[in-house]
Amino acid sequence: TNCLTMAWRLFKNLSEEQQRYEKQLIFEHPAFVKLCQQLLRDARRMTRGDLVFSLHAVVHLGVPQNTLLVQTLVRVCQEKLNQLDNRCISVLATTLAGMDKDKNVSALQAGLQLLVEQRISSIRDIFILQNLMKCLGKDAPVFLKKKLEMAVLREIDGLTFPNALRMFLALAAMNYCSLPILNACSKKIQENVHDAPFRQLILVLEACHTLQYRNVNLFSALAGYVNSTAYLWDKRQIFLFLSACETLGFQPTELLEIFTEKVTEDPEFLNLKNLLIVLRVYSRLNYVPRVQKHLFFETLHSCLNKCLPQISSTELLKAVYSLGILGYLPHHALDVLLQKDSKDELILSDDLKEQNAVMLRCVKTCMELDSPSFTKPAFVLTENSSSLVSLNLRKAQEALTELLGGENMFRQNVRLPYKYHIDFEIRMDSDRKKVLPIVAADDHPDSRVQRLAFLFAPMSAFCLGTTHPQGKLAMKKRHLNKLGYHVILIQSKKFQEMTKEDAVEFLKGKIYSEDAVSFPEATVQDNN
Repeated sequence: TNCLTMAWRLFKNLSEEQQRYEKQLIFEHPAFVKLCQQLLRDARRMTRGDLVFSLHAVVHLGVPQNTLLVQTLVRVCQEKLNQLDNRCISVLATTLAGMDKDKNVSALQAGLQLLVEQRISSIRDIFILQNLMKCLGKDAPVFLKKKLEMAVLREIDGLTFPNALRMFLALAAMNYCSLPILNACSKKIQENVHDAPFRQLILVLEACHTLQYRNVNLFSALAGYVNSTAYLWDKRQIFLFLSACETLGFQPTELLEIFTEKVTEDPEFLNLKNLLIVLRVYSRLNYVPRVQKHLFFETLHSCLNKCLPQISSTELLKAVYSLGILGYLPHHALDVLLQKDSKDELILSDDLKEQNAVMLRCVKTCMELDSPSFTKPAFVLTENSSSLVSLNLRKAQEALTELLGGENMFRQNVRLPYKYHIDFEIRMDSDRKKVLPIVAADDHPDSRVQRLAFLFAPMSAFCLGTTHPQGKLAMKKRHLNKLGYHVILIQSKKFQEMTKEDAVEFLKGKIYSEDAVSFPEATVQDNN
């Protein structure tokens, strides 16, 4: 056991390439074969500690799971399960967490679960509890997950920084979002973020995504640390961090700006796979660089052109769609895309057909509305889709009715060209002092009438913890501006939490405030 454990300790500190080489040498060594044979003979006579550590070592050294040696050790562990102390249970749990499910492994895991249910009140070590959580996984019964949660909370005052990092992964393995534990771990990580290995930061963000846990303070602390030490990390590391942030809808502004500079300095990093991820990150988070905006987009455009010979139809559509969301039209790539569309090369299997159709429609809308030659129409043909409003908009309807003096002062569920839709429309005089009744406004379809579009959007349509719209919503707002609307974005959840009086005052401020209805900053294409 000591020999195998020492071999594993040496082995795990090697690089991936070294591990492949050393693994071959170990397996071909005659002494290793004898060692395994002796282990097979003596398995049932070993102490409980030697047994579980031997299984742990051979599994992690890469001995195939279907071999007689591994299967024998698993069966003996099952026979001696009740003899294992808490430390041995922890080692066994760690081993099982990394093994594939087969008949013997599943039986041992089921036995371990029963044992944990009996002993959980006696386990005081958070590290052991974490290993058990990883082993039992998402299939553990809810009552056992709650027992593990309570056991951790009993010991939470002794939480260390490494345990706080590992706890995110343990909860993610169980797919169990315990807010008291996560909040305690988040606080500990924020206090010690400068001691965190980079890989652990990525794993924490991925765990937050799995658990649907959103903590702006935690994400800001992690992003601030990576931002302040950006000179230590290569482009690939920052790229991975940004990608993890994108899945959470979190926009680390300063880090995006730093990455922009790194990409423009060395665009060779952007192979096809990386380019598509960069485009996805920037478009979803609706981030247009402040300093090197045009150089950045030209760099992405150039990289996309280089990839055109080997890019698939769907990948090309995604790339052009992402750039379109940001207001940039990559002309050469657009030409290639439209040629593919004319040949029906973008029509794929049913599960992608609708998604591709939506993206293609958005691209064609961007080609028209974001073109430098597009001019704001004097009149936009609209229609009411329904006089009924959804439940989550009823409060807004009532507030507007009270504020404006009747339902004839606004329109609801308005359909626009390009398949756009707005929740409410209000028309005002040119000085924006007076709201016009809808009938009277229709008699003056000219530039003197100011049109306000209200869009009520879910929190998920904004970057986390901000009122900054994510890509699709930002594109819609930009296009409605092009059609002559002043757009007012409102977060539905926050509006629903207001009292009726506060809702009326809130809408009043939005309608009559100069800032609330000003046009957004110029897009990339406006400045082309």
